[in-house]
Amino acid sequence: MRKMSRESFQAGVVGQRWLTGHVFEISFERPRGFSFIPGQKVSLTIDDITRQYTLINQPDASKLTICVGHVPDGRLTPLLARARPGEIVILSAAAGFFIYQSLGRKAVFVATGTGIAPFLAFIRNGVRDFCCLQGAINERELLYRDEVEQAAGEYIPCLSAPESNGPFWNGRVTSYLEQRLAKERYDFYLCGNVDMIRDAIRIIDQHFPGSRVFMETFF
Repeated sequence: MRKMSRESFQAGVVGQRWLTGHVFEISFERPRGFSFIPGQKVSLTIDDITRQYTLINQPDASKLTICVGHVPDGRLTPLLARARPGEIVILSAAAGFFIYQSLGRKAVFVATGTGIAPFLAFIRNGVRDFCCLQGAINERELLYRDEVEQAAGEYIPCLSAPESNGPFWNGRVTSYLEQRLAKERYDFYLCGNVDMIRDAIRIIDQHFPGSRVFMETFF
């Protein structure tokens, strides 16, 4: 689709793919001249309703893809869930500073829910050998688990309401941080809900002095 201005683009819907009963991907044709750094987000507008989403595709992909948590009584996500191929949305230029920086320390990615999105973008740009704590209610909600686990040097799924026994941490990502992660200096990347990020920062300040923290609040 054509570029509208320096700040916004028209993009046609390609299609959706449901990952769980309440999370889906939606892809758009890539506008000419659109570029981004993995981890950056766009503002997406339909019918004058705007929300921000992180792009999860590779930087050179022909489509732009986002991961959406469906809110049935929300204003925008029902429109995205019902969007048909060819329907036009407005995208801003990519922006944001939650990008991977190789700074010589072990990276620890901490994600809950759709907060895994920027880490998926990092992975699809070649980032490897990090430690990832991925939080979800149960195993079905571990979005992109196989892809993340394959790229990680250490992968710890943290389930707050597990339905069976298995190789996972029975509890939240923050309890794993506090109780199990080796006390070293790390580069922490936090993405997810504001409560998780607040609690994680408190734990990092107490138990991991000298570590660096990068964060993105998703919902």
